[in-house]
Amino acid sequence: MKKIINLALTFAILLSLSSNAFSQKSYGDLYNPEANAAQELDQLIEIAKETKQHIIVQVGGNWCVWCYRFHDFVKENPDIQAIVDEHYLVYDLNYSQENTNDEILAKFKFPQRFGFPVMLILDSEGKLIHTQNSALLEAGKGYDAKKVKEFFLGWTKKALDPTSHEK
Repeated sequence: MKKIINLALTFAILLSLSSNAFSQKSYGDLYNPEANAAQELDQLIEIAKETKQHIIVQVGGNWCVWCYRFHDFVKENPDIQAIVDEHYLVYDLNYSQENTNDEILAKFKFPQRFGFPVMLILDSEGKLIHTQNSALLEAGKGYDAKKVKEFFLGWTKKALDPTSHEK
């Protein structure tokens, strides 16, 4: 009888551990799995056309600690936040068990292959002009301010304008 109880207890513990390993912890509500992302992106593109700004799409999920670290890093660095505010519109695209937004990610050439978060830079017409692997912007358990600043500055409309580089 003890053997059966021990076996049942062991099974219960293993089941509990395995269900925890496959569940996704939520770090907040930055991403909305229920959003109609295609419609929301279309609306943002219309605004981008009017304001002549590029769009940053941060792909990730509420389960992604690095997604929150990047989001918070930008917000906590006034110089970087100012660059984003001046040059970009921002959209947080959900990728989770509830909604992987496969059609949108296929349209943008499967950026999830780089891990999360991954940043997409779209021009004001909604055309993908760059996919950024965020691991290249990391430093330790956070992000490198110089790298992040250079990333954002390197994809502004001005940086891509040929007249900015004429001699």
